Amino acid sequence: MNWQRFVIRGLAGLGIAGMIASCNAQSDVQATNPANSTVAQSSPSQTSAPDLDVPYVPTPQAVVDRMLQLANVTANDVVYDLGSGDGRIPITAVQKYGVQEAVGVDIDPERVREANQNAQEAGVSDRVEFRQQDLFQTDLQNASVVTLYLLPDVNLKLRPKLLSELRPGTRIVSHSFDMGDWQPEQTVEVEGRTLYLWTVPETIPENLRS
Repeated sequence: MNWQRFVIRGLAGLGIAGMIASCNAQSDVQATNPANSTVAQSSPSQTSAPDLDVPYVPTPQAVVDRMLQLANVTANDVVYDLGSGDGRIPITAVQKYGVQEAVGVDIDPERVREANQNAQEAGVSDRVEFRQQDLFQTDLQNASVVTLYLLPDVNLKLRPKLLSELRPGTRIVSHSFDMGDWQPEQTVEVEGRTLYLWTVPETIPENLRS
């Protein structure tokens, strides 16, 4: 009977040791392969929406047309729309005003997808580009017209970039919001909304640089 107890105890000890070894091996695998860890990495489907400085509010088509008219857009222009939403300003600039190129910039990938679809349906996707990008990181040097529908604090933050990157003579049109002490050349009302027009000067006043 003593030898039987010895064998049983020995087998039990092996079973416990095996379970410990198995747990250690699993821990080693998880340590070298984070995808197997319970602290899971985010999958593409779990990616959160970007933080937006400005909520998406579509601009009425009558206002779009008046903004482009106010900027005196022609076929020789390159239009940049910052915060382009569904793309209606760049699309209209090409489709109705015949600009050679229009670029829309929006940080929201859903809006960029929608804008590209709208451009394709309008038949202007060969002359319209939509970029998913932070507008503060966008190179503006090629623009001759810039359109905005942002917010007052964003306009003020953006002002030094506009004045430092845009060439003299570039026109800027903002829907609803001004740029602080930079006085607009024209202010017009359309359907109860205010539009502002500025032209980048040859010499930038010191008070507008910051």
